[in-house]
Amino acid sequence: MSNEKKYLTTASGAPVGDNQNSITAGHRGPTLIQDVHLLEKLAHFNRERIPERVVHAKGAGAHGYFEVTNDLSKYTKADFLSEVGKRTPMFIRFSTVAGELGSADTVRDPRGFAVKFYTEEGNYDLVGNNTPVFFIRDAIKFPDFIHTQKRNPKTHLKDVNMVWDFWSLSPESLHQITILHSDRGIPATLRHMNGYGSHTFKWTNANGESVFVKYHFKTSQGVKNLDVDLAGKLAGDNPDYHLEDLYNSIEKGDYPEWVLHVQIMPEEDANTYRFDPFDVTKVWSHKDYPLIEVGRMVLDKNPENYFAEVEQAAFSPAHFVPGIEASPDKMLQGRLFGYSDAHRYRVGTNHELLPINRSKAEVNNYQRDGSMRFDGNGSGVNYEPNSFDGPKETPENNVTPFEVTGFADSVSYDSEDHYTQPGDLFRLMSDDERTRLIQNFVDHMQDVEKDEIKLRQIGHFYKVDPELGNRIAEGLGLSVPETAKK
Repeated sequence: MSNEKKYLTTASGAPVGDNQNSITAGHRGPTLIQDVHLLEKLAHFNRERIPERVVHAKGAGAHGYFEVTNDLSKYTKADFLSEVGKRTPMFIRFSTVAGELGSADTVRDPRGFAVKFYTEEGNYDLVGNNTPVFFIRDAIKFPDFIHTQKRNPKTHLKDVNMVWDFWSLSPESLHQITILHSDRGIPATLRHMNGYGSHTFKWTNANGESVFVKYHFKTSQGVKNLDVDLAGKLAGDNPDYHLEDLYNSIEKGDYPEWVLHVQIMPEEDANTYRFDPFDVTKVWSHKDYPLIEVGRMVLDKNPENYFAEVEQAAFSPAHFVPGIEASPDKMLQGRLFGYSDAHRYRVGTNHELLPINRSKAEVNNYQRDGSMRFDGNGSGVNYEPNSFDGPKETPENNVTPFEVTGFADSVSYDSEDHYTQPGDLFRLMSDDERTRLIQNFVDHMQDVEKDEIKLRQIGHFYKVDPELGNRIAEGLGLSVPETAKK
């Protein structure tokens, strides 16, 4: 290490003679506009914050590696999964969904679980949550859903009326909100929760044969959750509780670990399974498609700079590698565009050149220019095809074809059964778990102003399970609508 003394400079590299006092006209001023160092400091300070994420604004991140423990190459040609023992560097970002950048960690909210694998074939991003399902199943409803979780545009306050009005008019949300209001709604730490890809994806092997898959990251620390009252206390005492716990755990060498499993469905089953396998509000039965171990993920290094690594990290479900592809999941299809587009706006056109996002594999394309382009900006040839030995397509890495039928139209999923799976989940709970679930629903709904909204939601709960509907109605001082009992 060099012992040469470092001197303070401006952004252009010029030495700074005085960093304590502004240049003024005389002893008392005023300050002169010729103090370019002062102007640069103030101007840069005004621009230090990039726009926070619309969703998942508050987050924590860590580096680590993924190690293959089971050979599944008969299902996928993805190189980073090609052999037992192969390790791939990765970065993960955990986050709440609805809160702003300074919000509390211990609120009742799903947690983002976004993993970036720096594979030898490019980056693969698996952008999921700590729940296996989601609130809605078509991306066209996503802006409306998120608006209900944010602030009322008139009062600028969180508004339970918006939340429950939307949920009661969108019964596909029942499965997710049952998980959210259960004990799993507030994880004890980020280390003590599972993660899921949530969507259905397609794996293709070297022979062009495909299967559909779902991802499950099972925490090796065990699942632990927070009591409602303790979570509320921590939200006030230490709003960064989860961020702090993850950082301290890694710093002292207690490295968190998850084991990745997949469920694998043969392509031909997709047309006959009892639930639409591409509906993200549904799960696949583990009895029908058992969990198969893939490998383990270990987090062993904290970020050196939160902004550069965690805040500027840009994950997108559109980042695939050969052997892993999208499915017809409508919510996933919308996210393929929405996430990358958000990063182009929030971080910049060339966000993928930043160190935290840059592929470890060589990047060769014809994209040029744009704000903050800070590499060599490519060669003189910026078009394809060309006669100058520029990078060419590789047909063997083309997406595998799949059959589509029908008319172009705005259509829903075939099944409108939003009640069976949340009902099965409710009936699996112990008596104590059911009581806490019901109390959480009652506490959350009691301030809704319109009985019409409450009654509509109670009707849905009754169809999930009569006990659930009756007990929530009783807690709210209402009766189950007769129309729900038919």
